[in-house]
Amino acid sequence: MVVDVVMPKMGESITEGTILEWRKNLGDSIEKDEILLEIGTDKVDSEIPSSHSGTLVEVFANPNDVVEVGKVIAKINTDEDLTVIKTEETKIETPDLESTKISSHQNEVKVRSSVKKVQFGEQKKFFTPVVLKIASEEGISISTLETLRGTGRGGRVTKRDILEYIKDKPETPIEEQPQKVTRISDKDVVEMNHMRKLIADHMRSSLDTSAHVYVITEVDVTDISDYLKTSEVSFKEREGFKLTYTPFIMSAVVKALHANPDMNASIDGSSIVYHKHINIGIAVAINKGLMVPVISKCEELNFLGLCRKVNDVASRTRNKMISPDELQGSTFSITNFGVFNVTMGTPIINQPNVGILGIGTVKKRPVVIENSDGDSIGIRSMLYLSLGFDHRLIDGAGGSQFIDSVRINLEEMDLNQLM
Repeated sequence: MVVDVVMPKMGESITEGTILEWRKNLGDSIEKDEILLEIGTDKVDSEIPSSHSGTLVEVFANPNDVVEVGKVIAKINTDEDLTVIKTEETKIETPDLESTKISSHQNEVKVRSSVKKVQFGEQKKFFTPVVLKIASEEGISISTLETLRGTGRGGRVTKRDILEYIKDKPETPIEEQPQKVTRISDKDVVEMNHMRKLIADHMRSSLDTSAHVYVITEVDVTDISDYLKTSEVSFKEREGFKLTYTPFIMSAVVKALHANPDMNASIDGSSIVYHKHINIGIAVAINKGLMVPVISKCEELNFLGLCRKVNDVASRTRNKMISPDELQGSTFSITNFGVFNVTMGTPIINQPNVGILGIGTVKKRPVVIENSDGDSIGIRSMLYLSLGFDHRLIDGAGGSQFIDSVRINLEEMDLNQLM
């Protein structure tokens, strides 16, 4: 029996997806749960497994085609007993796609492949395409794969197994796959990948939407820096990950947003939408791109909860395990360019937010210290915070009050009551 493969719904607000790559060619056999194709949305790229075992007999969409959710994109000929299998696809009407169908003879299928397969040579064990793809990208040999202990059925190495191995192994340079390059005299013209196109569209749209204004302040984080040093070993032994400045800053921001509700709002036409919860998006740099996963209801999390959430969403984003629904719904955003040793910057607002906080690197500097006994000069750990805000809603006074509130919350934080 022939079954339909439809464009899946990747999130509540996702209405369409872009075909990035078919992992199987026409005429190829495929196992259930084996990766069939990769699709991209305006939130995230995802690998889509097959819901049936069988043979890929028809394809209705090519790479870079944009397809609505629920539309048929391929057909699989399967020997499975579908009377006992209830799948999502059988509940969706099949549109008339004869005009876009790839031609085929009655008893013969034309095979036209644009999929590049990674050749690993002979292997003793079976590995799924997603595991082989990750291994190829990370420079992991097949012999190394065969030594990994798998947690899947029959000891099979799963995606989680190889990601755990990559996380624990020493970092090694990754050989980048070459992009398509068109040479024109003294210039190289390189096609943007899917993610870069999305980033370009979002950044341009934000600049066209919001009236960006910036204020910058300097913060003394000496006490926090000392706390990080004294707690580094014990925290990592207890929690399994490194304690960073980000949760401290998030905690200060949450408190400031409570006191300045305009910064936790958004604009809808001529209306102002005040959000009941504080949902903070944190910018995470990934390979040749950027994603902003969201930590929801931050006001309900204590400091340790923020630490765990920040580590969790950042780790899953870098490992391509974040879901599209976790990339939307932010009410304020934070970006930490200080990790790249940058002193300060002017970040672009993440729509539909009205504010974004940029975090610079922490540096020791000579600072004038004022006290009742007179002024003195000391070496302090300092960082710059830069706030970008939408002047359509927030005036200079409001933006200045907010960033100063964040500064005070950081400098006066009760570190003894954190955990």
